[in-house]
Amino acid sequence: MPRTQKNDNFIDKSFTVMADIILKVLPTNKRSKEAFAYYRDGMSAQADGEYAEALDNYEEALKLEDDPNDRSYVIYNMGLIHASNGEHDRALKLYNEALELNPQMPQALNNIAVIYHYKGEKTKEDGDSEGAEDFFDRAADYWKQAISLAPNNYIEAQNWMQNTGRGG
Repeated sequence: MPRTQKNDNFIDKSFTVMADIILKVLPTNKRSKEAFAYYRDGMSAQADGEYAEALDNYEEALKLEDDPNDRSYVIYNMGLIHASNGEHDRALKLYNEALELNPQMPQALNNIAVIYHYKGEKTKEDGDSEGAEDFFDRAADYWKQAISLAPNNYIEAQNWMQNTGRGG
């Protein structure tokens, strides 16, 4: 049964109804509409914590979607799943793929920075302060890029950079 027929959550139903309306009126080809339907179902599954189902839908969307900007969001969402599962290296790879397709994606830059910051904290806990500083510097570089694209976002990151002397 398609996910669109089994959502019980009001917000999910509202999203699905709006997405279906957009699909019907969107002046695009059938292939793109199919890709969007898989993407929509992937987002719904992801919101429900059904990560395997979400990834399957995203993979199907990528097979059909040709638009680089749209592909970047599918890949970005795949990165979110891998990051939430603790698969940080896989998430980094996906976020970077998304950025190759859409360099104007501050959320991907932010998520890369968050992972590098996390790796810095872990490395510091392991007693490698020099390695930790390298990760922290990388995090700051990505946060600077994210902030340049979305100046009013990432206030916590700006404060961290300022407090650690990394600019901000």
